Amino acid sequence: MGKQILILAGSPRKNGNSAALCRAFARGAEESGHQVETVFLRDRKISYCLACYHCKNNDGVCIIKDDMGEILDKMNKSDVVVMASPVYFYSVDAQMKALIDRTVAQWLTIKNKEFYYIMTSAEESDTVMDCTLECLRGLAKCLNGSVERGVIYGKGVYAAGEIESRPAMQEAYEMGRRV
Repeated sequence: MGKQILILAGSPRKNGNSAALCRAFARGAEESGHQVETVFLRDRKISYCLACYHCKNNDGVCIIKDDMGEILDKMNKSDVVVMASPVYFYSVDAQMKALIDRTVAQWLTIKNKEFYYIMTSAEESDTVMDCTLECLRGLAKCLNGSVERGVIYGKGVYAAGEIESRPAMQEAYEMGRRV
């Protein structure tokens, strides 16, 4: 039986480069017999964390009533979590950061996950994604039993679709097949 894979796509652009890499990863994983669900954060309402810790005293239920509760359920049920974000000022985009912060509600129950990271950047630099990757890794470091399985670097792309001709597309597909 295949794994349950949850792709959390942070890009605010509907047909952006990180979304294209997510699709390639998903295609590879599905062809290998895994169940894949992609959540495009731009289509969800995820407010920022209020640091009220209502969740701490209420079995991980957040006081904010938005789409994050459903996403937390999906994270808990998945075997694999793929986090994808374009680089914004050397970090993750706002949608992904809100998700990461709101995970505080159930960070003790989201355990034993395999993590994959997908990032895109307009710059070609080898270090442009360092902080972005550390933001993504930071969440996994707080979740018991998390294991990093792979990273895709989509460098040197800005306009939507530019990634299609880059090696990162094949890398994402192959990584999905190897889950």
